[in-house]
Amino acid sequence: MRTDRKRRILVTSALPYANGPIHLGHVLEAIQTDVYVRFQKAAGNECYFFCADDTHGTPIMLAARKEGIEPEALIDRVRREHHRDLTGFLVEYDNYYTTNSEENRILSEEIYLSLKEKGHIAEREIEQAYCEYDKMFLPDRFIKGTCPNCGSPDQYGDSCEVCGATYSPKDLKNSHCALCGTPPVAKRSKHIFFKLGDFGKFLSSWVDDETHVADGVRKKLQEWFGAGLQDWDISRDGPYFGFEIPGETGKYFYVWLDAPIGYMASSLNFFKGDRVKFDSFWRDEGAEIAHFIGKDILYFHTLFWPATLNGGGYRSPSLVHVHGFITVNGEKMSKSRGTFIRAEDYLKHLDPEHLRFYLSGKLGSGMDDLDLSFEDYTAKVNSDLVGNFVNLVSRVSTSILDKLNRTLGELPPEGRIVLDELRAGEEKIREWYESRNYSRVMRECSRLGDVANKYVNDLAPWSQIKEDPEKARGTVTVALNAARILAIYLFPVVPKISSKVYELLGLKGLPSFSDLSSDLEKSKVAPYEMITKRVEEKAIQTMIEENKTPVVQGQTAVATPNSKTEGVTSLGEISIEDLGKVELRVGRIDEAGPVEGADKLVQVKLNLGSLGNKNVFAGIKAAYDPESLVGLKVVAVTNLKPRKMKFGLSEAMLLAAGEGENLTLFVPHRDAQPGDRLK
Repeated sequence: MRTDRKRRILVTSALPYANGPIHLGHVLEAIQTDVYVRFQKAAGNECYFFCADDTHGTPIMLAARKEGIEPEALIDRVRREHHRDLTGFLVEYDNYYTTNSEENRILSEEIYLSLKEKGHIAEREIEQAYCEYDKMFLPDRFIKGTCPNCGSPDQYGDSCEVCGATYSPKDLKNSHCALCGTPPVAKRSKHIFFKLGDFGKFLSSWVDDETHVADGVRKKLQEWFGAGLQDWDISRDGPYFGFEIPGETGKYFYVWLDAPIGYMASSLNFFKGDRVKFDSFWRDEGAEIAHFIGKDILYFHTLFWPATLNGGGYRSPSLVHVHGFITVNGEKMSKSRGTFIRAEDYLKHLDPEHLRFYLSGKLGSGMDDLDLSFEDYTAKVNSDLVGNFVNLVSRVSTSILDKLNRTLGELPPEGRIVLDELRAGEEKIREWYESRNYSRVMRECSRLGDVANKYVNDLAPWSQIKEDPEKARGTVTVALNAARILAIYLFPVVPKISSKVYELLGLKGLPSFSDLSSDLEKSKVAPYEMITKRVEEKAIQTMIEENKTPVVQGQTAVATPNSKTEGVTSLGEISIEDLGKVELRVGRIDEAGPVEGADKLVQVKLNLGSLGNKNVFAGIKAAYDPESLVGLKVVAVTNLKPRKMKFGLSEAMLLAAGEGENLTLFVPHRDAQPGDRLK
C-alpha cells in the first residue's frame, strides 16, 4: 500500500507470560513485528511499537510463593530478562512495559464499568473444585488424580497423559490438590461473564473486512460464528494475583481480560498519561492499530478483544496478523535434543541478524508453520547474505579502493542502467513489506544482488585497475551504489548490517526509502571493517549440545518407576505368544485435526491400505500440530478393542515414545506401505 500521506500506526506483539524464559518461538514473533515497524519508520510513517510482560494469574502467584518472594519481585526480574533477550535480537520497542501497572488497572476498570453500564456483563453461580487447605478454587491443571479411563495415577484434572482421555475433574479417582495433596470439595461461587454474543453483528462485519485478518483466519472465525458465541468468564476467585474487580469482594479480573489492555497501558505510559495523544490512536479511525500474534491465541484477539474494545468505547484493530509456530530441524522444539533453544543461549553462540535474515526469508502473510533447519540456515546465510550482499561490498571496498585513494567517481551510463533496475524493485518491495510477505522481499533482494554482482564480475575491477584505474573507479562506484540501495531494502531485516554499509559510505542517519532516488558520486569511502562473519557449524553444534537436557548420572532403568506410567508400562516379562496377540501395522495419516473441547487430543483418520480406515483419538497435540501429520506414515496397534470417548469412537492406538512436547511418534523405515504388519 503506497501512499504519500504520512500514516500513524501503533503496533504490538503478543505479551510474553512472566513465568518462563524467552525462547525462539517468542523471538520469531518479535522479529516479524520489528521488521514491519522498521519498514514503516523507514518509509516515513509515524509508527510506535509497544509490548509488555503478561504478569497476572495463578501460575505467577504460585511460582513466586515457591521462590519465597512476592509476585511483584518475580515479575520485575523476569521483565528485565525478557527485555534483555528480545532486544538482543535488535528488536526495537518504543516501550516494553508490564500489565501489573497503574495505567492498566485504571483502563481495565474503565472498560469493565463501561461494559457493565451498557448491559454486556452477566452474573451466575458455577460449581468448582475448592481446596480447603489452600483456601482457593483450583483450575483443572491444579487438580490431580487417577485417570477414570485407564487407571493411571498422577494425571491432570482435564486429561490423561497416558491414554489421552479427556474428562471433568469430578470424574478423577482419588483426586487431590496438586499443591498440597488435600482432596478438593465442590463449592459454588458467583462468577462474572462478558456477553460476547451481544457483539455478533459487529464482529461479523469486522471479520468480513479483508484488511483486518487473512483469509485463513476469516475461515476459522466463521466456524466459531457458526457454533455460536459463548459468554466469557472474566472473573477469578481469590487468592489470585491480579486486579480486583470494582464493586466486588474477593473477585479478580481473569488474566485474559487485562492482558490485551496491557497494549493500551504500555502506550499510555509511553505518552506519559497524555489522554489526547492516547485517544488519537485508540479512538481515532484515521490511525491504525496492528497486532501480531500466534495462532494459539487467535480466539482472544479476533473475537473477545475487538468486542471488548467496541463495548468499552474504543476503536477495533485495523489489522490482526496471525503467524504459525516454529519447529527446529523438522520437529517441535525438544529439550532432550537440544533444540528447545532459549534466546539467551542462541545469543551466546550465533549472530542475531543471521536469524532475522533466515526467518524473514521464510515468513509469509499466512499462518503456516515455519521450520528452522540449521543446515538450511547455514547455507542461506553464507550464500545469500554473506556471499551475495556482503560480498558485493567487501570485494570492492578493500585493496581496490585503497589504490583509488578510497574515492568514488562518476557513474558510467551502463552502470546507471543496473541501478535503475535495482530501483525498479521499490514498489514491489514496499508492497511485500506492507503485506508481511517478507519471503518475497528476500527473494527479490537476492535477485537484485545477483544482478549487481554479475555486473562487477563481468567488468572485473581488479583487472581494470591495472589498465584503466578510472574505469575501475566507475565500476566500484556502481557496486557501492547498488549496495546502498540493497541496504535500504534490507534495513528492516538486518538493521545493523545495513547501517554498517551506510557508515562505510560516509552517510549519516539510518537507511531510508527516501534515499533511493539519490546517487553517491565523487565521495570518500571509509576504511573497510568487517560487516558480518559466515556461520560456523561448530557454533551451532556447541549451542545444541549445551541445550540438551542432561542425563542424571548414576540413574538406572529400573531404579525408580515413573508414577505416570506405573501399572501401565511396567508389566514384567511376556511370552512370544503374548506378543503375537498385538497386531502392529503401518498406517498413513490421511486426515488430522484438533478435537473441540480437548486440549491434548488430535483426531486422526488412519489409512491401513486394504484393511480400510480407522478413526483414532491420540493425545499428541503437545508435540504435533495436526496439519503437520497429514501424509505421515506411523505405527499403530490395530486390533485394540475400540474405546468409546465423548468425542467419538477411537479404533486404534498410535505408538510413540516420550511425554508432552518431547513425545515422538514411531515411523517405519524405508518404503513400508499402509497395512503392512510389523514382524
